[in-house]
Amino acid sequence: MSDFVYDLIGLTAGVFFILALKGLSHPSTARRGNLIGALGAGVATVVVFFHGEIKNLWWILGAIAVGTIVGVPAARKVQMTQMPQLVALFNGVGGGAAALVAIVEYLSLGDTATTAEVIFTVFTVVVGCVSFSGSIVTYLKLQELMTTRPVVFPGGRFVIAATLAAVLGSSVWVVLELGTTPLLVVAGLSLAFGILFVLPVGGADVPIVISLLNAFTGLTVAASGYVLQSTLLIIAGTLVGASGTILTRMMAEAMGRSLFGTLFGAFTAKPQDTSGVAEDRPVRSGSPDDVAILLNYARRVVIVPGFGLAVAQAQHTVRELADLMISKGIDVAYGIHPVAGRMPGHMNVLLAEANVPYDQLAEMEEVNPTFGQTDVAIVIGANDVVNPAAKTTPGCPIYGMPILEVSNAANVIFLKRSMRPGFAGIENELLYDPKTMLLFGDAKASLTKVVSALKAL
Repeated sequence: MSDFVYDLIGLTAGVFFILALKGLSHPSTARRGNLIGALGAGVATVVVFFHGEIKNLWWILGAIAVGTIVGVPAARKVQMTQMPQLVALFNGVGGGAAALVAIVEYLSLGDTATTAEVIFTVFTVVVGCVSFSGSIVTYLKLQELMTTRPVVFPGGRFVIAATLAAVLGSSVWVVLELGTTPLLVVAGLSLAFGILFVLPVGGADVPIVISLLNAFTGLTVAASGYVLQSTLLIIAGTLVGASGTILTRMMAEAMGRSLFGTLFGAFTAKPQDTSGVAEDRPVRSGSPDDVAILLNYARRVVIVPGFGLAVAQAQHTVRELADLMISKGIDVAYGIHPVAGRMPGHMNVLLAEANVPYDQLAEMEEVNPTFGQTDVAIVIGANDVVNPAAKTTPGCPIYGMPILEVSNAANVIFLKRSMRPGFAGIENELLYDPKTMLLFGDAKASLTKVVSALKAL
């Protein structure tokens, strides 16, 4: 295959990636965008086998086979509730792969290597290792294999700063003196920095870090493209880096804080007064019949889905309830918080599985002004994204985060398994409001009973 044809096919794959990002920007086109992106990645992978001399062909084919055997079942069997963890793992693998490729390229660099090539290679090793180890920690936090709370220790900020300085210093050492030992030192320090970088981040902010690390991985791929003289890698890496950076910024804004505050706010946070948290306080609980009666006489209902909805796999049942209310002439909408479900678009995809019409989904900015005219707000498995503490309690983990203002509705119904706090680990005073009714139990089972009761009215 001539260089011209190879570059043309590579450009075509790059266009596929751009179209994929465009498709992923809206729920109605997200599936098509994902397929276009997969097609672009397939084309970019296959075309390499027809350009230039291929060494270690069987090793390459074996690696592809192993990746397919592991990746396909993992992607097909993963639950929607575990999608952020899968994203973190895949992102970490991408960063680690880029770092390994850079290490191999570094060891093969000769005296003819330019300073720019060495710098880009070392940059890929550093950022790839940070992305790999940091992504593993985000996975452990989201999977709750370790504490989801910020992990801080005395002098932690100075240890992080010293580790970063050591990474930068050893990187200069590598550039000035080619050798295996300085490279291994850089890789080890970078892995350590990735861990220290993520440990102080609380569980509610981990998705922001996943997005940031994803942007890091894109940068490593782009840098690898420069070293390997691959225009396609530069295009793909730049797209991932740019889109990941934009997404990180949007998520930080949705959480109502700066990126610096998200990453290092745990070191400056004041201890919270937890007195009275375990105190028994009266709440108003109800039955499915009580909820059905309240809904039957409502004119407008807003459903607020959260992570608990995903855990219970209740998206089809909530759609059945919404359709039933619509058949009774009730105005129904779904209020979607940007980070509900732990990642942007998580709730949109979950509801799309149940064929919920896209025009019923209302973003936070759109639905918040309507809560004052809403008769009933049904909160299903969401807690932090509706917690008034984000506005009233300075110093709490979610203070400053924009929330869905369900407290403005005439009545609020919470579907919860227990009184356990949300992912941020703080109380929600709205649960004790006289206009709030709690329906305890599994969300799917509770909604099924509400549907049956509403049909009987």
